[in-house]
Amino acid sequence: MVDASAQNFSNHIRYDPLFHFFILPVFAITLIATIVHLVRRPGLCSAWMVVFMLAAIFALFKVRLYALKVQDRVIRLEERLRLTAVLDASLRPRIGELAEAQLIALRFASDAELPALAARALNEKLAAAEIKKSIQHWRTDEWRV
Repeated sequence: MVDASAQNFSNHIRYDPLFHFFILPVFAITLIATIVHLVRRPGLCSAWMVVFMLAAIFALFKVRLYALKVQDRVIRLEERLRLTAVLDASLRPRIGELAEAQLIALRFASDAELPALAARALNEKLAAAEIKKSIQHWRTDEWRV
């Protein structure tokens, strides 16, 4: 029986409920409220609150992007190690040619289909989305957010 919750191309995008459905809406609503307050009661303090909220939102996104970049670096390292173990000797020297986005997409491929998919990615310069669409047997990644 097929596991209905198995990861695949259509459901592999993950959300962090606390971040996406609480923190972001709270910041967005607060930004809107500060803009409304500025329009209704113009002044230096009201304008500064809008500037502050914009800075807070930019900081929130920067912190999030920094964490994602660290995850990408770890995934890139893991996949290079995995490819070293799985690929035949003729393809190993070409691992460095894979772009970061390709390595990140290849993490979902099972060990059985990884060599052929990596070869296609190298030879056909497949984009990340094309790599993910080509995967038949997904290797679940539950850690990425």
